[in-house]
Amino acid sequence: MRSPSRRLFLKTAGATGLAIASPLASAKIMQPNATGERKLKLRNLHTGEKLTATFWIEGEYISEELAAIDHVLRDHRSGEAIHMDHALLDQVHTLQQHLEHKGTIEIISGYRSPTTNAMLARNSSGVAKKSYHMLGQAIDLRMPGVALKDLRKAALKMKAGGVGYYPNSNFVHLDTGRPRFW
Repeated sequence: MRSPSRRLFLKTAGATGLAIASPLASAKIMQPNATGERKLKLRNLHTGEKLTATFWIEGEYISEELAAIDHVLRDHRSGEAIHMDHALLDQVHTLQQHLEHKGTIEIISGYRSPTTNAMLARNSSGVAKKSYHMLGQAIDLRMPGVALKDLRKAALKMKAGGVGYYPNSNFVHLDTGRPRFW
């Protein structure tokens, strides 16, 4: 009998370590054989575009739906789009499930081109020069009907990435970087 390959061992060990270490391990998004579907209803506040996309079904991401999400989350200033991080979409979906929010998610910012980000950073001290937005790994949003402080609290509880709280601008920032908050 052949012994398991190093790759299989590392893959299994990594998945086991992730399952033990991650607070989201009990959530469906971390289970490789999870069933069902993941859907997001989005409205880009800058372009007015609305989208309902079922981006994951029975363990598979749906490329056409992901492309539609990438388009809605594009840099509204330049029109540039990139592939948004699937983990970010899963994070938003999980957050919505935790809050039992069934409505539309309002998007303030998704992807930002380096040019747009540099312009925003010059004009505001609240914009990171190396923003996760430029990598497709961040989103600024709100969920109508959910108090902003409750949205922030639920996002922090997930410990899935960065959480920024901007009550004066009425949005919460989420990213897939290391867990941290401001």
